[in-house]
Amino acid sequence: MSYTEDTLAGLRRSSPGQDEFFQAVEEILQSLAPLLDSDPRYRRERIIERIVEPERQIIFRVPWVDDEGTIQVNKGYRVQFSSTLGPVKGGLRFHPAVNGGVIKFLGFEQIFKNALTGLPLGGGKGGANFNPKQRSNSEIMRFCQSFMTELYRHVGPTTDVPAGDIGVGVREIGYLFGQYKRLTGRFDGALTGKRFSWGGALGRKEATGYGAVYFAEEMLRARGEGLDGMTCTVSGAGNVAIHTVEKLLEMGATPVAVSDSTGLVHDEGGIDLEVLKQVKEVEREGLESYVRERSEARFVPVSDYPKGGHAIWAIPCDAAFPSATQNELTFLDAKTLVNNGCRCVCEGANMPATPEASKFLGDSRISYGPGKAANAGGVAASQLEMSQNAAMQQWTMEEVDSRLRVIMAKIHTTVSEAAEEFGEPGDLVRGANIAGFRKVADAMIDQGVV
Repeated sequence: MSYTEDTLAGLRRSSPGQDEFFQAVEEILQSLAPLLDSDPRYRRERIIERIVEPERQIIFRVPWVDDEGTIQVNKGYRVQFSSTLGPVKGGLRFHPAVNGGVIKFLGFEQIFKNALTGLPLGGGKGGANFNPKQRSNSEIMRFCQSFMTELYRHVGPTTDVPAGDIGVGVREIGYLFGQYKRLTGRFDGALTGKRFSWGGALGRKEATGYGAVYFAEEMLRARGEGLDGMTCTVSGAGNVAIHTVEKLLEMGATPVAVSDSTGLVHDEGGIDLEVLKQVKEVEREGLESYVRERSEARFVPVSDYPKGGHAIWAIPCDAAFPSATQNELTFLDAKTLVNNGCRCVCEGANMPATPEASKFLGDSRISYGPGKAANAGGVAASQLEMSQNAAMQQWTMEEVDSRLRVIMAKIHTTVSEAAEEFGEPGDLVRGANIAGFRKVADAMIDQGVV
């Protein structure tokens, strides 16, 4: 049994039932063989065995009272995977599908995503199996206050700085920060994603979606192409997807489809951004409401999706942006995209392609940007918010957007050079895994056995 296979077998024994976590680890470790063969230090220092285990895992109950006076109990998580490069950084996800394996997969990916930004950030993730949909503001506030009553002990501006993720936006961050301030008596940068008027940063909300588009543009530029005039599909209809659509429109592309948990909207003339924002950010409704405002668009419910795939990827496009959740793009979807002439897949979500789909996309030699590189714009902007908080400054949107674009271009250069160095030019999955791992691993060796 090889070194990598032996490590994976041990992980299966120690972390049973955590399928998403194991999938993320396997994908990265299988990419590292050329690096491990070329540098014996990583085996000698047992870097792989150390890096797949979190520094600490915090699991706690979150009791709260709903509007009917009934006590509800959820499970909360914070996994601090690595502080090797800086304070732990990673979002909080509130979603009924959250469990220990999902949080560990997200935290593990975050280590390498943060390393690729070139910024001093460790990696982690957190969340709860709480569904904010159909909950009142008062219920969400009480849940967030209970969640932070435990979490505040483990976070701070130089130790662990959570941000938002699925189900956690500026409203939830506000309630979480208010309780943190109440418990600690401090107004500091312990959370990012705050509203601009009280310590947030312009551009943070937009950064993941904008960054994914900037990364796609870099990939296409390397092939002598660009986004201008391209037809695009974007899965999801949350923060990442909405701002992906916004930036695509700004760059001359035509996003024609978005999706949510109820189904998808196909608008051949191009998604109407204002209608989309009204439906999803103001009314907080399903996408069927979009069609009521745009009669020329069509709505396809989830019940009509093809078996083994997702209908949004059957819509012909030049570029696809999976921006919803993990494993949303199947092998069947990947084949459909390529057969329909798609030339670029850029992952706005974390690990949105199944292993089979990811391999097929890589082998097809289209422009394929893995999530840990392509969607790093969000955490990069979070660090920019941390910098502004520490300096008690607020930058303009133009300053933040300019820095974000430079960071995404540097990430593309870094992963491209790593792929070429190890004999796989254009393989940005391998390049991202090697470049991110090497930066963290070298720092681990410098810092000793800790």
